[in-house]
Amino acid sequence: MAGKFQLKKANDGQFHFNLNAGNGETILTSELYKAKDSALNGIDSVRKNAVRDGAFENKTASNGKFYFVLKASNGQVIGQSQMYASAASASAGIESVKNNAPGATLNDES
Repeated sequence: MAGKFQLKKANDGQFHFNLNAGNGETILTSELYKAKDSALNGIDSVRKNAVRDGAFENKTASNGKFYFVLKASNGQVIGQSQMYASAASASAGIESVKNNAPGATLNDES
C-alpha cells in the first residue's frame, strides 16, 4: 500500500497533517497551520524535501528516546516523527518517509 497524507482540522480551527505509511502507521506529523492552503503547501514541501539530501535531522529527547525532524531548504521544520526506542528505529522511520512521501495520496478530512 502507498503512503497517505491525512489533512485534519483541529478543535481550534487550525489545520495539520500526518503522513502515514502504507500500513497506516503515522511516520510524520506537521505543525499547526492557520489556513488550509498553508497546510497544503506544507504537504507539498514534505513531498519535495523528503528526497533532498540533508533534509532530516536526528534528535534525542530529554527522556532518551530518539526522533527526527524534516526541514525545508530554509531550515524551517516542516514535520516531526514519533518517539523511537532506538536510533536504528528512527533511521528506519526516515527511510519510510523518503519512500512514502513523494507519491503519497491526500485524504482531506478537514
